[in-house]
Amino acid sequence: MTTVGLIGSGNIGGTVARLAVDAGYDVVLSNSRGPETLKGLADELGGHASAGTVQDAAQVGDLVVVSVPLKAYRAVPVEPLAGKVVIDTNNYYPQRDGAFPELDAGEITSSELLQKHLPEARVVKVFNNIFFKHLAALPRPSGAADRSALAIAGDDAAAKAEVTAFLDRIGYDAVDAGSLAEGWRYQPDTPAYGTIYSADPTDWEHPAQGDAEKLRAALAAATR
Repeated sequence: MTTVGLIGSGNIGGTVARLAVDAGYDVVLSNSRGPETLKGLADELGGHASAGTVQDAAQVGDLVVVSVPLKAYRAVPVEPLAGKVVIDTNNYYPQRDGAFPELDAGEITSSELLQKHLPEARVVKVFNNIFFKHLAALPRPSGAADRSALAIAGDDAAAKAEVTAFLDRIGYDAVDAGSLAEGWRYQPDTPAYGTIYSADPTDWEHPAQGDAEKLRAALAAATR
């Protein structure tokens, strides 16, 4: 795997792109507004980054990161993502996305919605429970005592293994939270959402290590 495609290059997508470039990957940035709006970020990231259309990012990426508002998930192209590992960074925020009754009822998770939209892709949920500034600040080398961990969920074991390897390369351990149906365990308003990576839950400017043990305990403590 050499190229990471970004569908959505905002706070989380742009941060993942930066970490990927730092780890030696090529990245193709995209958003809904067009490649010209990403020229500055691509130039800042250097020669391993380029800006393209959403279709470009989907086609070229060996691994594709979808980081768009949930309300826009149906705009993610289907055919070029068939067979690929797709990282879903999204959360459901009703105030932004509008109401999704099936999510409100707990009948399905937001990542399962994306998986249904991309039936031939292999969706893995990650990056949704960490503030983008913490994501940028906490990478550490493999084996470092102060390394943080990120939760992953997915229905394809091989896809989760690929994402675990990607996380390791960009500076994070992975904790397997189970299937996509278990992704609710680190969605908003759960113990694993956000605050485990913050030194002060009232001031998210200051990151703190969120190691695997702390993350596993938070996932286990989640309730619906």
